[in-house]
Amino acid sequence: MPSRAPSRKQPVPTRKTPWVGLFAVFLVAGSLMFLIAGKHAPGLVEPAAAQSVPAPTAKHLYSETANPTADIAAGLAKAKRQHKRVILDFGGDWCGDCQVLDIYFHQAPNAELLNKNFILVHVWIGHMDANIDIAAKYGVPINKGVPALAVLAPDGKVLYSQATGEFADMRHMDSSSLTEFLKKWKS
Repeated sequence: MPSRAPSRKQPVPTRKTPWVGLFAVFLVAGSLMFLIAGKHAPGLVEPAAAQSVPAPTAKHLYSETANPTADIAAGLAKAKRQHKRVILDFGGDWCGDCQVLDIYFHQAPNAELLNKNFILVHVWIGHMDANIDIAAKYGVPINKGVPALAVLAPDGKVLYSQATGEFADMRHMDSSSLTEFLKKWKS
């Protein structure tokens, strides 16, 4: 009699309970519905940054070749003539938060507050390695982040110096925070 080859038994397939798959489908569908409904549900407020932060565009604000000492002196002279204060804005064009700050400077009501009460002087800081002495002179530790601001009286006296990087995360802040700042330090 011919010998039979041993039969290879296939393992018995295990049945997964159907509720596990259904649960996963409902979980994903429910999550999607919650996210969609959350964006349009009345009464829900999105975080301030999600409401009003426009996408920054690469705008040339800070000159690498400018003489910040001369620019600040010119700003102070103009401020004295016009009875305004000077805002020193330390930053760089590469800085997204600096770009957002500039956008906020030009939105209502900030644009009117800025034009009516301040002379804005941009000071280029390179990649945190240029004009550090100028920032230090006005008490602005740029190692805490940029944009970094200082407010000067027309005579050059420092009225405010951003010591803790208050505006360094501008893209996550609302433009009203800049409005409050401008109202507080206006002349």
